Amino acid sequence: MSEKEDDLPRIDELSFEAALSELEDIVSRLEQGEVDLEDSIALYERGTALKQHCEKKLKGAETRLEKIVLGADGAKGAEPMDL
Repeated sequence: MSEKEDDLPRIDELSFEAALSELEDIVSRLEQGEVDLEDSIALYERGTALKQHCEKKLKGAETRLEKIVLGADGAKGAEPMDL
């Protein structure tokens, strides 16, 4: 990658939107095929970590929404969320 890994923001500090945007940029760069092998590997590794981070954020949001659906009255069951 042209940027040093130390210059990149920590993945665990990224919002879902920022992580998804960076992941989209990585996919685009890899699809263009103009990145050398070492940079491709580094991009792929970061992309994988970004994907996991996004999945974790989505799961957290889903859990929060299920709690909202349950409500304060303690309804028995949650409606599944289509994300």
